[in-house]
Formats: sequence, structure tokens, C-alpha cells
Amino acid sequence: MRRQRFTVGSLVGSVLATAAMIGVTTPTTSAASAAPLHMAPAYMAPVRTAQTVLAAPTPAAPTTRPRFYRETVRFGARDTSPYDISHVFEVQIRLTRSGVYHGPITGYFGSATLAAVRAFQGQQRLPRTGVVDQPTWQHLIGFSILRSPGWFQLPSVCRSAGWHSCYSRSTNELFAFYSGTLWNTWLVRGGAAGLETVPGTRRVYWQDATHRSTLFNGAPMPYSQFFYGGEAIHGSGTMMDPLSGHSHGCINMYVEDAAELWQLTAHRTHTVTVYGAWR
Repeated sequence: MRRQRFTVGSLVGSVLATAAMIGVTTPTTSAASAAPLHMAPAYMAPVRTAQTVLAAPTPAAPTTRPRFYRETVRFGARDTSPYDISHVFEVQIRLTRSGVYHGPITGYFGSATLAAVRAFQGQQRLPRTGVVDQPTWQHLIGFSILRSPGWFQLPSVCRSAGWHSCYSRSTNELFAFYSGTLWNTWLVRGGAAGLETVPGTRRVYWQDATHRSTLFNGAPMPYSQFFYGGEAIHGSGTMMDPLSGHSHGCINMYVEDAAELWQLTAHRTHTVTVYGAWR
């Protein structure tokens, strides 16, 4: 059987055909202007936070970074600690899901990862530089999520009006939508057996950028967004490989990814949906 070639153009067509909009943007496109938003960013209801209570609503999408933003990743890069992440684990996981990388998930960008990046760029008709720049990230994220069951199992509420973060427990993915448009998606981890992140749709009720745990010796939980009891989306000081290990029930993100989500949703009405089988 001849292997089908996907490009971003066909990818977007496939997503539109499944009523899921993934339009990719150029590196210079800002969050406030990126297509295909159905309308100009709306004003959102304020949310009470630990630092401040907004006196007036503020515009959505305050970040100037492009959708699906990641830093540029090159040969020799390494994820060395939870506070020094270059997203190499994510590069390798997404290349694996895209069918071009068959090596171990190590967090080190070596020769095997370099060859896989170049192979993927060739498939996508990008310059075969071996550098995971913003255009390559956009293609890689878009292509890999179309091979993810978590994407096709998305509850319909995720595409309703406003900001929604939807966590697939089975595929360790968090999808951030604004009024039906996928804004970004990250690899994350959730609760362990017996402490599983609870399925359901709930509104964030408390946001605290500098939160520390009251249960686990003051462990830092930066950019916390609490949505169900003690369960929150937050940056993790322990996560390296998002497919390894679990939390005590929260949705763990890389700290810089949690900061990006915070920039999008802080002080705004933000709804979190947890779905899918636990893994």
C-alpha cells in the first residue's frame, strides 16, 4: 500500500472535516490577530485570584506569541531539570507519534532525533535543517495530534465559547481552546492510581501564580489554576518526561508551559474538562 503523505494543508483540511479547527500560523502572527478566530477576542468575565480581583474585564489572548509556540530546539539540546526544559522530550514523543522516530525517549537531541526531524521536515516539505523552529513545531504539533485518540475523543464542550482547557487522561495531552479555535496543546501528566484526576467539566475558581502546596511541605505549584477541590493545573517542579510518573491528582505541566497557559487565561473565565480513560 502506498503511504499517504500529509502536509499542513491536508492536515488542516482533515481537522476541519472533523469540525476541529487547528489553523496554523506564521511565526510573526500574534495571538490577538491569528486566524481563524470567528470574531475579535471578546471580553471575558473576571475571576477572583489570590493576588487581585479585577475591577473590569480585560481582553482575551494577551500573549504576543504565535499559537503552538515553543522555543527553537537544536542538535545537542537536553532537558536537564524541570526548571531547564528545552522540550526535547516533547520533540521525541511527537516525532514518535508521527511515525518518524523509533528510538528511546531520552530528553537528549542526538543524531537519531536529528535524522527524525529532517525526515519529518522532508515529509512536510519544509527545509531539512534538522532544527525544530516555529514552523516545524506548528507542523509537528498539528500532525501528531491528528494521530492521537485524545484529539478525536474531545468532548464538544471544549469547542464552546470562551477559554477551555481539556485534559485527555489517556494520551497525556492538554488542549487549550478559545471559542472553538485550538490555541495550543501541551504534553502533561495527571493523577496516579487511586489519585486519578477526576473526570468532568468545571470552571476554574481560584488562580495563584505563586502557590505553594499546603499538603506537601510547601512544594511550589507555579501558575496554579484550581478547578476541583485541591486539583489544579500548574507547573511542576518534578516532571521531566510527561509520559513517566503521575501527580497526586493535579494536571502537571512544564513550568514554562503553565506560564504560557497563564498568560492566556489568568483573570478570565476558564473552564477545565477532564476526560478519557486513566493511564
